[in-house]
Amino acid sequence: MNLKPRMILIGCIILAVAYGAFKWLNQASVDNQLVVYSARKEHLIKPIFDLYEKETGFKVIYHTDKAGVLVEKLKQEGKHSPADILLTVDAGNLWHAANMGLLKPVKSKKLLDRIPAHLRDKDNRWFGLSLRARTIIYNPNKVDPKALSTYANLSDSKWKDRLCLRTSKKVYNQSLVATLIHSLGESTTHDVVQKWVKNLALPVFSSDTKVAQAVAKGTRCHVGIVNTYYVGRLLKKSPDLPVALFWPNQTIGGVHINVSGAGVVHSSKRVDSAVRFLEWLTQDTAQKLFADANLEFPVSESIKPHPIVQKWGPFKRSTVHLSVAGELQRQAIKLMDGAGYL
Repeated sequence: MNLKPRMILIGCIILAVAYGAFKWLNQASVDNQLVVYSARKEHLIKPIFDLYEKETGFKVIYHTDKAGVLVEKLKQEGKHSPADILLTVDAGNLWHAANMGLLKPVKSKKLLDRIPAHLRDKDNRWFGLSLRARTIIYNPNKVDPKALSTYANLSDSKWKDRLCLRTSKKVYNQSLVATLIHSLGESTTHDVVQKWVKNLALPVFSSDTKVAQAVAKGTRCHVGIVNTYYVGRLLKKSPDLPVALFWPNQTIGGVHINVSGAGVVHSSKRVDSAVRFLEWLTQDTAQKLFADANLEFPVSESIKPHPIVQKWGPFKRSTVHLSVAGELQRQAIKLMDGAGYL
């Protein structure tokens, strides 16, 4: 073999080896990362991802947006989606993503052992990672808490021109009404919601924060319904704010509970890694960090919540399976619309 062909052959071999090494390194890099689509805001999740990267060496690439936008994105991307995990709020959103075939059933004894059955999908397509209680709030200068009892009791005429609510367009209220339908029946729930509307002191608010602020002001709004962490945020800034929590339904079912949760995207090419990430999120350190970031409750009752949350004291929690929030969501929306709840 003369020199020129030999040099060409050697050059080809070198290129082939280099290309193979590049592919191997690139694949190793891809296998050592996770892609998360998150409806949970960046400041709430970045500390979690930073800790996971530090402990495991995995790179977490994340994209944040509203739940509906992310679900539609997954739907449009189909089998070509780069996402491994969908992380979002409210069981209704998780239920819809699962029922659209976007989330994959997974097998994990750790997840089954650490997350109670009513806080995860029946087919293990999504898992609750932190708890959020939707409860009654009141202004202690305007309301004797002994006058409070249940969500349904807010339909009583004694709350006429004193009740304030967030819009029915938010999934949190849709999930609450869905569980009321499950517990009370459609007819009774319709009557309750219709009387809520009659008792409103002001038109519905766009956010829980505005409801809590109005109740604290106490001019028109004396009672309301919000997720507890909204109150926690306000009290963190202004500890003396005149707004307090009341745990309703303590003798019949318990406080309405929802979750922030996650599932493995059906098209994920890194299923095992995605499952390990979910398992890691149920460990004590990650649980506390995940819940404390938004003043929520850890899924495990053995983990102490943030000091602000601890001050609210123990309460009986509803154990209605959270799939109800999705299964009855359309019925709830229709009922609220028919009752005049905007």
